[in-house]
Amino acid sequence: MSMNCFICDKHKGKFETSGITIYEDGYVYVGHIDQKEKPHYLGHIMIDLKRHVPTLGDMTMKEAKVFGVTMARVSKGLMESEGAEHVYSLVSGNAVPHLHMHLVARYPNTPKDYWGPMSVYNWEGAPTGDSTDVKKLCHRLKTYLEELA
Repeated sequence: MSMNCFICDKHKGKFETSGITIYEDGYVYVGHIDQKEKPHYLGHIMIDLKRHVPTLGDMTMKEAKVFGVTMARVSKGLMESEGAEHVYSLVSGNAVPHLHMHLVARYPNTPKDYWGPMSVYNWEGAPTGDSTDVKKLCHRLKTYLEELA
């Protein structure tokens, strides 16, 4: 872990986030993104590599395998458990130089003007909720992933 890294600090338990741990092993941590005081867009999931590395190319092959399988399983969970019709995935690394992937669900009836991993947030009809709703979603995904295992 690194000093002064938001994701490393999260893994050290230095602050609390909305929701619960959806999945965790020796390589990755999966949780719902925390919008702080804003309403939460339901279905914006983060997969964090536990080891502090900045990019996809810095992973070991074992980390890459676990990361990829986790991405596929969580995406499938968003589709089957939450009814997403599409799951966007993106890695930026500009703001936080610790490898993490965003998985963002797009739900049926989302107008095409709002298609895109961050555009869905601008849709007035987007599924949003409070911390309780996030925790419920996290429990459903966690249960789904446990049943897949």
